Parts: sequence; structure tokens; C-alpha cells
Amino acid sequence: MAANRTGVTSPRTPLKSILTEKAKGIPNDSAGTVKAQTIEELHSLQRKRSAPNTPLQGTAGAFAKLSEDERQRQQLQSISASLASLTRGTGPKVIRGDPGGGKYEAVSHVAHHHHIEAPVISVSDSSLKFTHVLYNLSPGELYEQALKYEKGSFLTSTGALATLSGAKTGRSPRDKRVVIDDTTQDELWWGKGSPNIEMDEHTFMVNRERAVDYLNSLDKVFVNDQFLNWDPKNRIKVRIVSCRAYHSLFMHNMCIRPTSEELENFGTPDFTIYNAGQFPCNRYTHYMTSSTSIDINLNRKEMVILGTQYAGEMKKGLFGLMHYLMPKRHILSLHSGCNMGKDGDVALFFGLSGTGKTTLSTDHNRFLIGDDEHCWSDDCVSNIEGGCYAKCIDLSKEKEPDIWNAIKFGTVLENVVFDEHTREVDYTDKSVTENTRAAYPIEFIPNAKIPCFCPHPKNVILLACDAFGVLPPVSKLSLAQTMYHFISGYTALVAGTVDGIKEPTATFSACFGAAFLMLHPTTYAAMLAEKMHEHGATGWLVNTGWCGGSYGSGNRIKLPYTRKIINAIHSGSLLKATYEKTEVFGLKIPSEIEGVPQEILRPENAWADKEAYKNTLLKLAGLFKNNFETFTEYKIGEDKLTEEILAAGPIF
Repeated sequence: MAANRTGVTSPRTPLKSILTEKAKGIPNDSAGTVKAQTIEELHSLQRKRSAPNTPLQGTAGAFAKLSEDERQRQQLQSISASLASLTRGTGPKVIRGDPGGGKYEAVSHVAHHHHIEAPVISVSDSSLKFTHVLYNLSPGELYEQALKYEKGSFLTSTGALATLSGAKTGRSPRDKRVVIDDTTQDELWWGKGSPNIEMDEHTFMVNRERAVDYLNSLDKVFVNDQFLNWDPKNRIKVRIVSCRAYHSLFMHNMCIRPTSEELENFGTPDFTIYNAGQFPCNRYTHYMTSSTSIDINLNRKEMVILGTQYAGEMKKGLFGLMHYLMPKRHILSLHSGCNMGKDGDVALFFGLSGTGKTTLSTDHNRFLIGDDEHCWSDDCVSNIEGGCYAKCIDLSKEKEPDIWNAIKFGTVLENVVFDEHTREVDYTDKSVTENTRAAYPIEFIPNAKIPCFCPHPKNVILLACDAFGVLPPVSKLSLAQTMYHFISGYTALVAGTVDGIKEPTATFSACFGAAFLMLHPTTYAAMLAEKMHEHGATGWLVNTGWCGGSYGSGNRIKLPYTRKIINAIHSGSLLKATYEKTEVFGLKIPSEIEGVPQEILRPENAWADKEAYKNTLLKLAGLFKNNFETFTEYKIGEDKLTEEILAAGPIF
């Protein structure tokens, strides 16, 4: 009831009913109601199972006839066997998926047979728990793991994952060990100049047990099954077991990613890495010199990492493996970049970190085969890896647009500094380290050639970062000179590349990668000479270091000038140039190159103090001579060739 103006109460008029969309015969939501009764069920609908990205070919493959459940069970058995402890003789109970993520089918202990007998302990705490296996996760899944569980992981403004590698921001070559046995004692390069520091098998097994026990003590481990070498005839299967999403994503990017069908038929890996880098080695263990140890056992086909979280150790450990396996197949393994022109002309770029190998091989006018590691077989040149590992210090879009644009979702950024609010990376900031890096899949480079293999090369370019400032920006080499400078591997260690290096230091690294060689350098040099001669490749020495003075007084050769030089090599125009010979080193240098100042082509012209130039030139020549004495007792091919190589060095 309601009162009118006269105060008399009158009956209330009922409100007109509101006609809803449903009442008009139009559904409220054209998609209907959600097909879920609970929030959990709704979340489960959000994710669908991945479909194979390659068609299954009938019954091909060892596991093709198996059901999905049986295939996964055998896969988990294989992983459990990889994680087997020698003292127990069995692998841990493994389960697939994230801890607390629902119901999973577990695989009980799996017996693992070892060629070393060990006592069997029937009961332990680790035998009572399950280890969750996060198997070949996608970048999105690994992002979630890193951001949720790993302190120091952040999403940058471009979508890349910024991470920290802990106390170690570079490789630790003094802590690398290789097992010496009856086979490796004769096959491998040991002694003066060699990167291979020996350890016995017992000590390796102590460290392996320590790593495996640590991994088994965790609630979850990451497992990557991937490949090395794009040449299908010479592909290597690798398994990486790690405890950080950062490490798993890094290797996802750097190794070749298998298709769903390849993964289903993966089987037993050819080599396994146990990365327990968050846990130190026992310094009281024989052969240990610090809390870090990177150990390779070629007989067991295993690598153990303790005491360092720097992901580059895994990448370079596998490179060392390829340096051992490939020459046995008469394939030359190379620390080089590789690209190909539109007409099919191929160039190899040799050089240590910081010489410009990644930058110069990544050229938007040419197809990228790879930026760091390759194999040269009788059929082709093939990339070993599935990704690129680029230095980020002072990175700019103007200088290196391809690398800049590759830093997006899926890329790992190591040890970079970014704005805490905008998350924009400051690539000039060296607060954490100068060795900031980006690891990304090779397909992030628009002009990458997939699959990553190509014809035989026309040009072999040796890059040197000359800290003395006396080598020409470019020199045309004879075959003997190419071998001399390949074996010498002169450059400067750039700050941050190796742990403990704070400023550029002159160094010699055989084959431009001595730290990764397994066999004697002359083995690789002989193979390179044979292949260059057979396919008519031309050798070049390119200095990307200093001119007009040594480091500290001269200037770094500008990248645009180096690119002009490299373009002239690619085009073939530099072969037609007029050359003159330098004193002491006897290098042939062109009289002119379009776009490059003439005064820097001949080094002495760029030095104001001519006497200082001569003294510095003789000093560097002496260092070359002293370094090469290590190799004079080895023969390469015929005796005459060996004499020619010795004569190709500096003459006082």
C-alpha cells in the first residue's frame, strides 16, 4: 500500500516484469554453459594434450606397437635406470609430472646393470620416496617452473626469461676432469697445453654417486631427451638430468628438439649428463681442487656436474664429446660458425668467444647454418646444435638486429640486469658479469636454414681478437699459413668469458678451441687441410681486435668495417684484389677494400709510434714461435707439408 497526496492509502501497482534475453527466446550466452562442475575440472579443460607434430609411420620404430601407457612406462623405466645408484643397484621410484599435481602412474625400482660391482643396500630413505620427472617440458611449462620456484627468475619486457647462474658466471676449465683408462690414455691429448686433466674411474664414480644421490633426494628433476648433429646419418642421442628449470630450458634451446614421433622412439641415450650443479663436490675427494667439478667418462658415456650452475658447462661438455666421437667416423668437428649465401656459397668462421664468431656468422643477407659448433663430413657441413648462445654485453638493435630480435619468449637471458619496474634489459650493465648471454632456438633467426646443413665451404675465415694491434684487419692465407694459424689459434680472452679473466689477455688456443679438444690439435688440422684441399676452400685471417695501438692505447676495429671485409670475402671480390706482403708474419694484405679506411689495412700506418709498432710486432712473433714449439714434433700428412707449415710462421 502507498499514500497519495491526500494521505489516503491506495493499492501498490505491481512493477512491470523485466523481459530478459532468455525470455525473448535468445540464449544468454551463445557458447552455452561451461562443461565443468568444479573449478578443478574447469582448469583441467583449459589444457589439452599435444598432438604429434609428425605423422606416425605405421609400425616404424621400436615402440610403435606399444600402447601410450606402456610407452610412458618404458620411458620412465629408462629414466629410472639413468638415475640408478651404484650402491643400491636400482633406480629410484619415478613418477611423471609436477609434485602435488594429481594422480600419476609410478614406476618402481628398475634394476640397472653396471660393469663395476657394488654392494646392494636394500633399504634407504631415498628408496621410500617418489622422484617426480618433468620430462621434455615446453618453454611455457619451464617458464612456470622457473618463475614459481627459482629465485632470480623474471620475465623481461620482450618475453625472455632472465635467470642467474649463481656464483659461477663463466666456465671453470681448471675444474674439468676426464677419466683416463686403457683406451683414453693412448687416444686423448694429455700433457702440456691440453685441456684434459685426468682422473681415475673410481673418483668419477664417487662424484657420480654424489650427483645421483643429490638428484634422487629432490622432489622433482627435469629430464631432456634430445639430439646432437643435424646430419641424420651421424646424430647422437643425449639425455640431460637437471634440477633447475633454467638448465632444462637452456638445453631445450641449445640441443636439437625431437619431434613427437622421434621422442616416442628415442630409446636408450648415447650419452647422459647428470647436472647436480647446485650441490658441491667433496673437496677431500682425490683430484678435486675446489668445490666445483665437471667430469667426463667417455667409456661410461656420462658427464657429471657438481658445484657450478653455469649452463654453458653442459653445452661445452657435449661439444667435447663430439670432438671425440666424430673424428672416429672420419668427420671433422669444428668450433666455428657457418653461413651460406643465396647462391650456395658457404663460409666457416673460426674463433673463440668474443672474436665475433656469432655476430659475423649471423648475417641477415645470408642463411645461418649455425653460430658455434659444426661437423664437416664427406657429404656436408652440419650444425651440432639446435640453438645459438650469443654474448649480450653492449648488444644493440642497430649493430646486431637479428640477435636483438631473437630475444623474446622462449629465450634464456643469463645474468643480465633489467629495470625492476619496466623489466627492460640494460645490456650495457656489467653489475653481475660481463659474460651476459642469450640462449635461443636457431629458428628464432629469420634466415636460419632448417635443417641446418649445407654444401662444402668456399671460404675458411679465422677470427682473432688481436690485443697487440699489429695483425692486419684481413689477410689472405696459403694452405700452409691456414694450418699454422689454425693450430696456433691466437686471440685474446675477452673479460668474463672464462672465470677469473677480468681484462683481455693474449692467449693461444689450438684450433681456436683448445678448451674443448679431446684429441691432439694436429689430428683436427690434418683433417681440415685435407678437406680444404679437396674442395678448394680459401683461408683468411681476420683481426676483429685493435688497430693503431695495443689494448689500452689503440682502438677496436669497428664492426661495420669488419662486415665490409667479410662481405668482400663472400662476394669473391677480395680474391681479385692487389696484395702486398707484410714483414715478419709474411701475410698477404689487400691494398684496398671498398668502405674500409686504407690506413687500417696496413697496421703500421695506423700507429703513430712506428718504433713501438715494430717492437710490439716482434714481441707477438716471439710469442707465436714459442707457442708453436709444442707442435713441432708432430707430423701432419706428408713430411713436406709439415715443413711448409713450420715455414709459414713468423720469420725474424
